[in-house]
Amino acid sequence: MTSWQKLRDEAAQCTRCDLYRRATQTVFGEGRTGVSIALVGEQPGDQEDKQGHPFVGPAGRILDRALVEAGIDRDDVYVTNAVKHFKWTERGKRRIHQRPNGSEIRACGFWLEAELGTVRPRLVVLLGAVAGEAMFGSRYRVGEHKGKAEQASLGSWRGLVVGTIHPSAVLRGPDSEGRDRAYAGLVADLAMAREAAAEEGDR
Repeated sequence: MTSWQKLRDEAAQCTRCDLYRRATQTVFGEGRTGVSIALVGEQPGDQEDKQGHPFVGPAGRILDRALVEAGIDRDDVYVTNAVKHFKWTERGKRRIHQRPNGSEIRACGFWLEAELGTVRPRLVVLLGAVAGEAMFGSRYRVGEHKGKAEQASLGSWRGLVVGTIHPSAVLRGPDSEGRDRAYAGLVADLAMAREAAAEEGDR
């Protein structure tokens, strides 16, 4: 058993915060170790919670399309979330996602640190504010870091970080023009991350 598989098995039993009580399962990261880029989202959504895989719902479809347009093969990246359990509230028959709080993000930081330390990507793309808070702390603001390649560290991992919006922000756009603008920004940030990771690999 590899160290990554051992880590995933341990995370499946996680009770570090109370989110596990209402979640269907732990949704751990997926992909190969030693990749150039890791994508870190915020938390699993309804479909991710049911299927046990990251980014398989509507936001995942947006991400897949953006990766293609940015020249990134999803098979060549590691994909995970800052928080591994789905936090939700009931609205009629639907389960609506709720933002994890600071203590929940910090509790799950144990797994993100371990993942990055095992996968060892050259560059991490932070998709949204929760992912940014997991890396930089509660003062993180997407707008201040969006589209910038910065040196960062988490646990034993050291490398470049690029911040951008979460793909779900595209879905929440107020109109088609706003959604198109948000999507174009996401693609541009991912393309810049690809170039920065390649430059880092050439050093």
